[in-house]
Amino acid sequence: MTDPTEDRTTPQWRGIAFNVMFYAWTVLLLPIGAVACAISPPAVWAVSRVWSRGALLLLAVLVGLRHRTRGREHIPDGPVMFAVKHQSAWETVAINLFVRNPVFVVKQELTRIPLFGLMLRRSGMIPVDRAGGASTLRTMLLAARARVAEGRSVVIFPEGTRTPVGERHPYHPGVAALYTALDIPVVPVALNSGLFWPRRSLRLAAGTITFEFLPPIEPGLKRRDFARRLETAIEEATEALVADARNLS
Repeated sequence: MTDPTEDRTTPQWRGIAFNVMFYAWTVLLLPIGAVACAISPPAVWAVSRVWSRGALLLLAVLVGLRHRTRGREHIPDGPVMFAVKHQSAWETVAINLFVRNPVFVVKQELTRIPLFGLMLRRSGMIPVDRAGGASTLRTMLLAARARVAEGRSVVIFPEGTRTPVGERHPYHPGVAALYTALDIPVVPVALNSGLFWPRRSLRLAAGTITFEFLPPIEPGLKRRDFARRLETAIEEATEALVADARNLS
């Protein structure tokens, strides 16, 4: 079945132009980020927000791709865990504009990238060795507890990798472990970014990505019940957002 959003796909040269400008913008800010690392973690966060705003501006100008957020009223006061659907690179760029001073659970490989990895470590991100076992999980839980004690919220992608629209990847058990260990509300997040910025594609589509905060899941559930409720909430809301975007095409 043909995807109606293909009607809004921009010419490939626009996707190439965006990627060139995006990486140039990133390289330009990396030395500034390194200086920020020598100042303070809040300085690093400020640079990252400038980077995100610049990247989204490039998307709007070169591709015609914008965004909207829904459900901010569902975000409780105080630290929470945001469990975010992962379809595209877009949410990794944009989310720190929607959540104040977030802590991401990131792939350990990212912390080895020169300058960029330094910024991740200095800003308190939580690196995870995806090939690790129980010791990796314990390290992640200890780091997450420390960040929450500082008043920061944790952002995690339950699938651990980008999942194309219409497909599902298993949710990692580490998400339920964090839920139990942190004893804070979990806000599921649905989106439809994969329709517009697919994985490993230079053909981006014009339109509006919807990023939706869903009602929080309060602490205290059994792990299995939490995992089932989280996946159901995210997947059903994501399917609805994808359907809405296709119907508007």
